[in-house]
Amino acid sequence: MNTATQAPATTLPDAKKVGMVSLGCPKALVDSERILTRLRADGYAMSADYAGADVVLVNTCGFLDSAKEESLAAIGEAIAENGRVIVTGCMGDEADAIRAAHPQVLAVTGAHQYEQVVEAVHEHAPPSQGPYVDLIPQPDIKLTPRHYSYLKISEGCNHSCSFCIIPDLRGKLASRRIDAVLREAEKLVAAGTRELLVISQDTSAYGVDTRHETRMWKGRETRAHMTDLARELGRLDIGNGSPPWVRLHYVYPYPHVDAVIPLMAEGLLTPYLDIPFQHASPSVLKRMKRPANEAKVLERLKSWRDICPDIAVRSSFVVGFPGETEDDFQYLCDWLEEAQLDRVGAFRFEPVEGAQANALPDPVPEALKEERYARLMELTARISAEKLAAKVGRTLPVIIDEVGEPDEDGDIGATGRSQADAPEIDGAVYLRNVAATLAAGDIIDVTIEDADAHDLFGVPV
Repeated sequence: MNTATQAPATTLPDAKKVGMVSLGCPKALVDSERILTRLRADGYAMSADYAGADVVLVNTCGFLDSAKEESLAAIGEAIAENGRVIVTGCMGDEADAIRAAHPQVLAVTGAHQYEQVVEAVHEHAPPSQGPYVDLIPQPDIKLTPRHYSYLKISEGCNHSCSFCIIPDLRGKLASRRIDAVLREAEKLVAAGTRELLVISQDTSAYGVDTRHETRMWKGRETRAHMTDLARELGRLDIGNGSPPWVRLHYVYPYPHVDAVIPLMAEGLLTPYLDIPFQHASPSVLKRMKRPANEAKVLERLKSWRDICPDIAVRSSFVVGFPGETEDDFQYLCDWLEEAQLDRVGAFRFEPVEGAQANALPDPVPEALKEERYARLMELTARISAEKLAAKVGRTLPVIIDEVGEPDEDGDIGATGRSQADAPEIDGAVYLRNVAATLAAGDIIDVTIEDADAHDLFGVPV
């Protein structure tokens, strides 16, 4: 008789859990996705709240003083709710300031320092499972809805704008390999992405640092260049031979930007450009250390619209920059009247620690900044309302972001976006009487019935 006792079954310990608070721009959101993807590969699970996390990561923004205050507040909240906090991101370069405000933080790392933040997590919350417990490869973690994804093509920036410290925080331009970017895009589309948002600090400069090196992609030599990238992204297929929506963000208006407009007219590229003009007055642009070619830009806007009438151009502007006179501000307003940009954001100038602009003379009083900001917002809202009113009666493609529940009459509403609307920063299209089978990520034709200053209202065709 065999009297040997059977060894007890081994039970794997629960995976350590990591929480994430991600602040700032979409580029920081991509950093958060990469960090969490790496941690999951190392055996960690993700926590949706403070209470369930063994450690909380706070990915900070450090561009403006107001953003730093928000970051410090988020760190404080995480410490109060959880107590075990690791800080990363753009404000991580100011470790002394962070520790002075919150000495309890476990570790502080800088922007896109993936290895350091992962090492900090390993140190303060050692993984309870090995990275090979789950033998089935897991998809990358996304912090955006399944149907749209940010595609970061480079880090850093070669500009030296007087109001900006991004090169100090993130370094000089460092472009990703074109084949690596396209492989990531292909993988995202295969996983259900219908809309790719191309981001960087300067999308137009993509590949400058590598002298636009060439790599093989799908049997073709492809340059690390914005136009080659746009063309190849437009060749991806989300089904039925349709390309994904591809938006170009942070596009400086270099001459070669003209070459992507025909791709929009052909339907390979979403007719949308996000261009950070910042101002129009030549004297202000000079103090900002940005090129003062606003007249030529107006000519190019006209030519772009001749080639692709549906192109939407969005931009952001700074009001109250040191030395900005009433004439400078009026110049900007007159320029906007002529430019007729589709989407406009504005910011009141804030001194940023370490920025050259802080030393400029003639600061604009806060009350005057507010007054100019209000005038600019009123002007751009009127332009936007007029442009959106012109779309009433048209049929436009719309990507669905959210589908509501039936009301008391059984009618279902939905929220989506036109090709002129990027997520989070632009307007929306509100739909009535949609089909019960409609789902987020669907792209449908919509007849526009009404409009206000920022949004459209319609019904599916």
